[in-house]
Amino acid sequence: MTKTVQIETTAAEPVSGIEIFVPLNKLKKSPKNARKVPHGEAAIEALAGSIEHKGLIQNLVIEPEMKGEKPTGAYFVTAGEGRRLAYLLRAKRKQIRKNHPVRCRLDTENDPSEISLDENVTRTPMHPADQFERFRELADGKGWGAEEIGARFGVSGGVVKQRLRLGAVSPKLLQVYREDGLTLDQLMAFAITEDHARQEQVFENLHHNREPWIIRRDMTANNVPADDRRAVFVGADAYLEAGGNIIRDLFSEDRGGFFEDAGLLDMLAVEKLREVADGVQAEGWKWVEAHIDYPHAHGMRRFYPQAVDLSDEDEARLEALSTEHDELAEGYSSYDEMPEDVAAKLEAVSDEIDAISAKRYAYDANVIAHGGAFVVLHHDGTVRIERGFVRPEDEALADPQPEDEAEAIDPEAVEDEQAEDGDEDVQDFEDEDEEPGKPISDSLIRDLSAHRTLALRVALGEQPGIALIALTHTLTAQLFYSYAEAGCLEIRPTVTPLGGHAAGIEDTPLATRASEAHDAWAERMPRDVADLWGFIVALDDEQRMALLAHCASRTVNALRLPWDRKPRTLQTADRLATALALDMAKDWTPTVDSYLGRVTKAHILEAVAEGVSEDAARRIADKKKPEMAEAAEQRLVGKGWLPAVLRTPEPEAEPVETEDAEGIAQPSEAEAPDTGARDGEAVEVEAVEQPTEPEAVEANPDPVDEEAAYSVAAE
Repeated sequence: MTKTVQIETTAAEPVSGIEIFVPLNKLKKSPKNARKVPHGEAAIEALAGSIEHKGLIQNLVIEPEMKGEKPTGAYFVTAGEGRRLAYLLRAKRKQIRKNHPVRCRLDTENDPSEISLDENVTRTPMHPADQFERFRELADGKGWGAEEIGARFGVSGGVVKQRLRLGAVSPKLLQVYREDGLTLDQLMAFAITEDHARQEQVFENLHHNREPWIIRRDMTANNVPADDRRAVFVGADAYLEAGGNIIRDLFSEDRGGFFEDAGLLDMLAVEKLREVADGVQAEGWKWVEAHIDYPHAHGMRRFYPQAVDLSDEDEARLEALSTEHDELAEGYSSYDEMPEDVAAKLEAVSDEIDAISAKRYAYDANVIAHGGAFVVLHHDGTVRIERGFVRPEDEALADPQPEDEAEAIDPEAVEDEQAEDGDEDVQDFEDEDEEPGKPISDSLIRDLSAHRTLALRVALGEQPGIALIALTHTLTAQLFYSYAEAGCLEIRPTVTPLGGHAAGIEDTPLATRASEAHDAWAERMPRDVADLWGFIVALDDEQRMALLAHCASRTVNALRLPWDRKPRTLQTADRLATALALDMAKDWTPTVDSYLGRVTKAHILEAVAEGVSEDAARRIADKKKPEMAEAAEQRLVGKGWLPAVLRTPEPEAEPVETEDAEGIAQPSEAEAPDTGARDGEAVEVEAVEQPTEPEAVEANPDPVDEEAAYSVAAE
């Protein structure tokens, strides 16, 4: 039985092999300690916590400090330097006295250097899996929380939570980890959820590629990330209150976790949208529908708000607010530079200005009474309200049109409609006793209108400014009013829907920009298409060009379809992209869904080689296609790589002018006129008499090089 002695004086030194209590301030670090790299702060914290809650489990081994042949009363710690430092840390924190007695074992027989080395070498550390499970047992068996366990072992609560989560991994996977079948990083990826069945299912489906990010992706495949628009809209608090569970990754940045129940999240999102819809319907609309996704195939005509005059009171208030806004903002370039009270007041003034300005546009009462609105979820989780839609059966009530003037004519007053076309060239002479006021014949009207049409063509061709107005009017009438007969120019814009060619394209931020631009113009349009001409004439040149550009942009079609070969159209689309300096990398990124998962492995490797490096492509070359696509997506993030079909061609170099006629560049095959001759065959050109104006305009509709024409005119 070991004898314990309390040391009070240095008069008589105890013999080797007994336990003694030595005051803390009499213990020193041994110069013969084998550990030269000091203990880390975390290790000392852990020892201090352990000693505080459980006392000293293992004695310090000491030898007396000697001065000559006499002991000094102090002791060198041969083994247990970390525990000595833990005691000193507790003394520094005023948890114990500086002379607190420490239980030690005196050893004067063995070599101190060997003892120190032996303690640090001949021991086997516990496997991490065993530690994880023991922490879990403390939490489940004793009901201790992470902070309590952390205090007892001198580690932070966050570390304990991580170890508890690892201890909750399936025992089957923990055993694989013990047998070195999984790395700690891989085990942490499985710990994203405590569902053992799900963990084991993902483990069984793993191939040779077991990268942690792939495991995390598969573990959360059926969950909704916290940055999803539905999660942002509903909010974590409301989802949890409804009984949902959020999976959190304690080992990596999860941006808020993963919402486990997608069905519950959808239900909560629709319920919240319906609450917004109730408020919109209070405006007087006949119906309001709430959807997570915008119902693009609704097939309804849309009406837009019309400009209305503000009341005198609102005009006066708006002017006063504008003056106040300018005074408050004077001297500041942003809200950040303002004092808090000034910024708050300025924001309130801005909100009131916006509220009054919104009164400048209002929906017609008929449209509100017979129309409706859609309340949908925007791509960023905000609410999007689209008003002014009228169902086909309500269109006549929402927008009653006056009777066509032609239908108001008395049928008996119209010339016999059974006259044959051959009678067109026969002159009609009125009898003296003919009824006065009888309309002229259709054949004569056609004759006269043909002459007027020709004159309009010539006159319009000579006045580009009016031509711009007429073209803008024709396109606008059809794109905003669906009235093809509202203009006299036989130009028909075609807007090809893109939703059937690329899933989800209509809900992208780029589609939102296009829709907002169209809505902004639609709100400015007059209610009656008859007033459209005056509206366009009243625009300044810059606004008119902007409206024409918008109308033209709606008709762009650069689709490449296997059944629709149109090389010249696609060539022009490339030239348009070059002229616009189009950069698709701003709005499109290569992902598994958008590209990488839909092409061959060779295309994936080519993308990585071009976008990253040849070496990066080689590193993923041996992966199976799904893993290769995922790895490629990770590597191409932020690289701006685009497949060839999305790239904008470089501008063509300007041709060099030379006086040598032989040096003149010949047109390419695509630009050269189609003569019908095969390669190598001579083409006979028949001399044709050149038509005179205005026939020349109609006989030769091909575009003319304006620069060359101006050059000839100048000469």
